Amino acid sequence: MLGTFQKSQLRIELEASETAIRDSLLRPAQLEKWLVSSRLPSEMPEQLQPGFEFTSRWGPITIHHQVDVAKSNCLRLILSQGIDGFHEWYWGEGWVQSRLEGVSLLPLALGQSLNLLSLRQFLSHSK
Repeated sequence: MLGTFQKSQLRIELEASETAIRDSLLRPAQLEKWLVSSRLPSEMPEQLQPGFEFTSRWGPITIHHQVDVAKSNCLRLILSQGIDGFHEWYWGEGWVQSRLEGVSLLPLALGQSLNLLSLRQFLSHSK
């Protein structure tokens, strides 16, 4: 894989319930409404489950995702192709934390920051 090893961990506070945050992360119909510059495939399950695999595009870059863990308060995706690594999400009442590690040419911390800000904006308008 070309690129450099990058890692980033961010936590933000949100004015949203744990349920709203969970639905925004585990339900693809909600996820695609706030995910920045990423196109999800049209055939996705109602809710992400361990073992499910899908490919998204971030501009010209293809990223393969395998759902490793999907629970009521966490999501872990194994990433390959455009990013070789993983992305973990943890959340609770009023907060969300994202941890991303991988080898990529993409600026991972920038993308992660934009996604968290987009999630915050989406949830604040969903009230």
